[in-house]
Amino acid sequence: MWHGPGVTQAEPDRGLGRDNADVAAPLDSLFIDAALGPLRRLVPGRAGLRMARRLAARPGVVARRAATTTGELAKIVVGTSELAPDQKDRRFTDPAWAGNPLLRRLLQAYLAASATTRELLDDADLEWRDRERMKFVTDNVIEALSPSNAPLANPAALKAALDTGGRSYLRGAANFVRDMSVPPRVPSMVDREAFNVGLDLAITPGEVVLRTEVFELIQYSPQTERVRKIPMLLVPPTINKYYIADLGPGRSMVEYFVRSGQQVFLVSWRNPGAEHADWGLDTYVAAVLEAMSAVENICQVDQTVLFSLCAGGIISSLLLGHLVDTGQEDRLAGFALGVTLLDQSRAGLMSAVTSPELVKVATAKSRRAGYLDGRSLAEVFAWLRPGDLIWNYWVNNYLLGRSPPAFDVLYWNADTTRLAAALHADFLKLAIDNALVEGTARALGSQVTLDKATVDSYVVAGIADHICPWVSCYRSAQLLGGRTRFVLSTSGHIAALVNPPGNEKSNYRVSEDNPDDPETFLAEATREQGSWWQDFVPWLAAHSGSDKAAPTARGDADHPPLAAAPGTYVFAT
Repeated sequence: MWHGPGVTQAEPDRGLGRDNADVAAPLDSLFIDAALGPLRRLVPGRAGLRMARRLAARPGVVARRAATTTGELAKIVVGTSELAPDQKDRRFTDPAWAGNPLLRRLLQAYLAASATTRELLDDADLEWRDRERMKFVTDNVIEALSPSNAPLANPAALKAALDTGGRSYLRGAANFVRDMSVPPRVPSMVDREAFNVGLDLAITPGEVVLRTEVFELIQYSPQTERVRKIPMLLVPPTINKYYIADLGPGRSMVEYFVRSGQQVFLVSWRNPGAEHADWGLDTYVAAVLEAMSAVENICQVDQTVLFSLCAGGIISSLLLGHLVDTGQEDRLAGFALGVTLLDQSRAGLMSAVTSPELVKVATAKSRRAGYLDGRSLAEVFAWLRPGDLIWNYWVNNYLLGRSPPAFDVLYWNADTTRLAAALHADFLKLAIDNALVEGTARALGSQVTLDKATVDSYVVAGIADHICPWVSCYRSAQLLGGRTRFVLSTSGHIAALVNPPGNEKSNYRVSEDNPDDPETFLAEATREQGSWWQDFVPWLAAHSGSDKAAPTARGDADHPPLAAAPGTYVFAT
């Protein structure tokens, strides 16, 4: 979504299986929380009552937990406890947490209480929906109560205050007032003055060759003497701006693909206002179809490779179904998806707390405004990873009084857009009905049955993705007919996409076969060092025809250049 937003500068490469869905969030509930507020999920509700009843029915288990915790607390008081945080826990790296007797005891008491809380959740043996809800509640409470968040307990904050004569606390207070005065009312994650679109970001040379009410189409300038005949059309998510695909030099997918000899076109969505409330999924599917037609005309070909990211992949999948239904599938030379969730069933926390009633309330709220505010989505994404995206910046911005870092992905994350009310409602209906799985989805009058597609597809997911869990992306890939190459990339939702070659920690998993069980794929897949970009380019070349001399001009007689990239829609607020 991405799409999504909600990233950290470094995300662990964990070999996660089905349990990774525990921290994930399908698109439907992100859109519900954006309308109703993410903190509604901190209220345990009936799940909390059921957990209390289950524990009350197991007094022996609760008594043993209480006795164990009491014994550990006694050890903490007398100084014999060996409890210590994980060495990778950045919150407690300051030597004072181990060296100062008071801070050490405070930290150990926190660790003991946290462990007991999580163990009691396991002891309750809740059904999966209740467990997902209660896990979210307990994890957020545990993160919030960390002693590292307290201004008079965090040793780094105390040292900063002493070194600055208290000015760090004053700067922190000013930062707090600034952040809380405007939506999304979470700690700022990035220095908003650090980048300029068109100067630092989205600077790959190109021209806008088509502008409609809904989108601008950018054709990028070739950077090789010869290019492949069949072009690629890149469809970004409708959440945030398109330049997640075109960050700065060396970190731009667009730049990398153009330099590989690919002709690249890209859709830049317009930021809708209340007057565009009736723009629904059909509006966006038709827009991608119009962009495809323009690309075919400009390049004088009858095929295109369609590559789509996050929510853009949902739109393009509906278009694929329409093309199949109308006998036009041969217009696609290849079909690629990046971190796209088509199968919304049992996709972690959000699917556990979604209901038709919540969908009605959320869509009614966005309908009244005419759109869903992207700043609300930013707040939702932040609360999905409170340790990394809330409390980490709470400490940095408010306790230490520092400015947030300058990081391009987080800058893009904060550059929010709106979601038209009809599109919001259509996304929610598509997800709550799981229509792409059930075969009930429709687009432009066509029944969408993805298993009837025969075009080759390339699907990339992130192993630590908390927005679109890789297991669900794997199931989504199995909805597609034709030959599918599934690639499991390092990191999470956005870091899995923005993964340029050169990072020694980057790797990806790929297999020649896609077994039904994702765990079998994980066990059998080959781990390759480097970026999936390096794997995608040969696949792209194999589906993009022979070479030809690079065109010397952008557009054609019917699609003359209108403006230099990044165009005009990307600047709309």
